[in-house]
Amino acid sequence: MKIGNLFKIAYRSLAKNKLRTFLTMLGIIIGVGSVVTMLGIGEGSSKSIQSQISGLGTNVIIISPGSQNSGGVRTEAGSGQNLTMEDLNAIDQFCPDISAITPLISTVAQTVYGSQNWHTSITGITDQYFDVRNVRVVEGSNFSASEEKGGSKVCILGSTVVKNLFGDGANPIGQTIRVNKIPFRIIGVLETKGQNFGRDQDDVILAPFYTVQKRMLGITYVQTIMAS
Repeated sequence: MKIGNLFKIAYRSLAKNKLRTFLTMLGIIIGVGSVVTMLGIGEGSSKSIQSQISGLGTNVIIISPGSQNSGGVRTEAGSGQNLTMEDLNAIDQFCPDISAITPLISTVAQTVYGSQNWHTSITGITDQYFDVRNVRVVEGSNFSASEEKGGSKVCILGSTVVKNLFGDGANPIGQTIRVNKIPFRIIGVLETKGQNFGRDQDDVILAPFYTVQKRMLGITYVQTIMAS
């Protein structure tokens, strides 16, 4: 039988059973469309998760102290006060696969500029934080070695803090803000990172580690060590 005749027979069969033909085509269209849609959603979700993980930093390891026991009362993991800069130096020295490492110490603070105020967190870091977290300063500059070691009262702002204290499009470099009544001179602004797992990464103030540790909190231990 010729191929042309086969097409003619098939066409006539389809024409005689229009409803069945329509329903069959509809089922195929819905099935194919559903598969394409699910694949698209899965691919989009995968890229979104990969992007958010990448935003946290590349190959990040977070080292926290354990719990502490005081008077028979045990607190949650990470509340211990036995992690120090000596631990960080030992990790850096004896773990050759570590490419960058930084101590972290954070506290929440009320930040004031003029008549504006904003409640945010201030985090003490070293210069290697930017490599670990894969972030950069887009305006101004990073801390100098003397500012970092001397515990200078300088800071770098995230874009959310800039917006709420100075307004959209403002340049805060050189201005002074008060963080828990302590004056800080702004030397830089971070690149915008956006939301990450529901957290605004731009709602942060970065300051030299010893400034937050000594001048603001008056402690000697390290809350967290972050390495890549």
